[in-house]
Amino acid sequence: MFDEPMSKHTSWRLGGPADRYYVPLDLADLQAFLAGLDAAIDLLWVGLGSNLLVRDGGIRGQVVAPLNALREIHLQADGGVYVECGISCARLAKFCQKNGLADGDFFAGIPGTVGGALAMNAGAFGGETWAVVERVIMIDRHGNLSERDPQDFDIGYRHVDLPAQEWFVAAVFRFAQRAVGEVSNIRQLLRQRNATQPIGQPSCGSVFKNPPGKYAAQLIEAAGLKGFCLGGACVSDKHANFIISNEATTASDVEALIVHVRQTVARQFDVDLETEVHIVGETL
Repeated sequence: MFDEPMSKHTSWRLGGPADRYYVPLDLADLQAFLAGLDAAIDLLWVGLGSNLLVRDGGIRGQVVAPLNALREIHLQADGGVYVECGISCARLAKFCQKNGLADGDFFAGIPGTVGGALAMNAGAFGGETWAVVERVIMIDRHGNLSERDPQDFDIGYRHVDLPAQEWFVAAVFRFAQRAVGEVSNIRQLLRQRNATQPIGQPSCGSVFKNPPGKYAAQLIEAAGLKGFCLGGACVSDKHANFIISNEATTASDVEALIVHVRQTVARQFDVDLETEVHIVGETL
């Protein structure tokens, strides 16, 4: 598709048009597409758009959107779980629950796809994606596939260094078997999330990473910014590390509020909040 509004593909419901927007039919189709794509065209991969702010001027180049295409998930003979990058983290959590696998419940709290979780080492409820990764399958600009192990990456808190011009298309996860009588706590975790986060309102999830030994939400609230608005963007009055949008909000409103929050917290507490959300595209 051409001139595709990115507001249709981000959880903030914001963003200008992408010049080119491609949804693969399957992995083979994606390989063929990349093999024939001009190497000079910039690529941006988008899943559920839950950790993404697309500026109002949109995206020059090519968006690849595997959400409704790369959706294979199955239990391997050796007990590993093969998951393609278009699978939502919530679906992965339910798969683990159904198959008696422990250590996967935390994925229910990640509002994105497995591809996005791999790319940023996403986490929730004390769990992190790469703690349960056995190996990953990558694709390059020419459509070639390769396998890599966790030690091939520099992995940290909400951070993964990817090789240049390679992207995740699938992963094999290794989970422990749930003990006899042990039950999943997904429902309890989701009740906890719903009680503390503005679920149902347009947001990107957590905007800022937690600084070492601190919580971003506590710093933002202590700075008096809970409920503070700039234009159509507001710091959530339920969880201060969430920014809420509405029908009148622009991406520039959100970006301006992010800057204001960072400056205010730095001035009051001498802490530089690092954004967890990725900001891409051009301004108007």
